[in-house]
Amino acid sequence: MQARRWLERAQNRAQAWREWRRALHAHPELAYEEQRTAAFVAERLRAFGLEPLEGLAGTGVVAALRGRGGEGPMIALRADMDALPIPEANTFAHASREPGKMHACGHDGHTVMLLAAAELLAADPLFAGTVVFVFQPAEEGGGGARRMVEEGFFERFPVREVYGMHNWPGLPAGQFAVHSGPVMAGTERFRITLRGRGTHAAMPHLGEDVVAAGAALVQALQTVVSRRLDPLQPAVVSVTQFHAGHAFNVIPEEAELAGTVRAFAPTLFARVREELERIGRGVAAAFGLSFRIEWDEGYPPTINTVEEAARCAEAAAALVGEQSVRREEPPSMGAEDFAFFLQHRPGAYVWIGNGEGEGGCLLHSPHYDFNDEILPLGAAYWAMLATRVLAP
Repeated sequence: MQARRWLERAQNRAQAWREWRRALHAHPELAYEEQRTAAFVAERLRAFGLEPLEGLAGTGVVAALRGRGGEGPMIALRADMDALPIPEANTFAHASREPGKMHACGHDGHTVMLLAAAELLAADPLFAGTVVFVFQPAEEGGGGARRMVEEGFFERFPVREVYGMHNWPGLPAGQFAVHSGPVMAGTERFRITLRGRGTHAAMPHLGEDVVAAGAALVQALQTVVSRRLDPLQPAVVSVTQFHAGHAFNVIPEEAELAGTVRAFAPTLFARVREELERIGRGVAAAFGLSFRIEWDEGYPPTINTVEEAARCAEAAAALVGEQSVRREEPPSMGAEDFAFFLQHRPGAYVWIGNGEGEGGCLLHSPHYDFNDEILPLGAAYWAMLATRVLAP
């Protein structure tokens, strides 16, 4: 009965929430620039009778709702707000009006689903304890969750558990995926610099060719995973940038390569670092070049705790049926800074099916758009989870 009530109430508000989501989509903001989005969120939270805290991690917004069912624990529900530096290729009416920026990962939908849940719960707070709604900036590489933690989130809001949710293209709308354990990989970023003597393209023997060396290094780095790591331990090394030269007739003196390493086991990162440096120095030496590598620690693996994952699965199953909750879905090699919250508290991060959508099965696609049809389900899920975890 409770599930039906949340779903019916959510469906009655679906059109308004759709308008909110499309308004956010039309005005995307990058990491730590979410001023307009944060103001939009805070304004609606106040309309629900809440008192939002603004400015945590620069543009973050947090609001707490105390239930009427008496004393109880405090839990956090989190949504991310930032967009990506991608020019939107869509031409529908709510396409991005900000050149070079778009919501290509559905954070506009995440923000609205959590706002919608705050609206539902504020109107009927029959639970024991406190729900904290966390609207986080800068998930896309900016480490907004880490900054919220560093700026005292858990001291200001001593929550017992934390929960997150992400739309998942390719997973049918109306389904959820809940992992008991690893959900998303950890990631580290590297930047390699090769340097030698530049020379005229007609006289390559008078210098050292950083372009040829860089090409050889890209190929050699593929052996790190295929030949140097345990094949039963998943890992990915990707070179995603290669910059060298400015003229057609000059072999440049410097080349720069950059990319990412992804894995679930923290111990693999140290091994991959060693291998990248060993191979890189070897290739550089073979071409007579200097070698430098720099690292950015990136995000840790996102690993759900078992009990909290079970609570999420039960809440989802109450809404869509057990047959629509995937408990054995493979994890993703993508990364999520929700992991920083999970380093401090137990919790779980679930996927809600977004269907095929405008962008097919590709997050971060210039053709991507969040599926507005799942807004009521996402809001109802949040309400269902909160009221089950904080049952009087």
